Amino acid sequence: QVQLVESGGGLMQAGGSLKLSCAASGRTLNWYAMGWFRQAPGKVREFVAAISRNGRSAYYADSVQGRFTISRDDSKNTVTLQMNSLKPEDTAVYYCAADFAGSGSTRAGDYDYWGQGTQVTVSS
Repeated sequence: QVQLVESGGGLMQAGGSLKLSCAASGRTLNWYAMGWFRQAPGKVREFVAAISRNGRSAYYADSVQGRFTISRDDSKNTVTLQMNSLKPEDTAVYYCAADFAGSGSTRAGDYDYWGQGTQVTVSS
């Protein structure tokens, strides 16, 4: 079992930056590929970013490519999502997810554990 807790969300003006963190407990994260997903009101959950177990490969949705950066620190059992140049359309609840023995999938169904989410609101 892995427990994931997200933090760092909040209200930000367009063009600003936020850094989300995901703290894991229960097992060491080096067994897991990690991902970030988001869900806006009335919309389906969508892929944002993923990182492989060794941290060498990262994957991004087209909508955040070049603005968001995912990283991991297995010594601290944490994953972060640095979000720059925020846009109002980035407003959503952001979820951290863990995929046991995965490689960095873009599909939510491949992930085994999820956090409760953190709200990000970007004002125009």
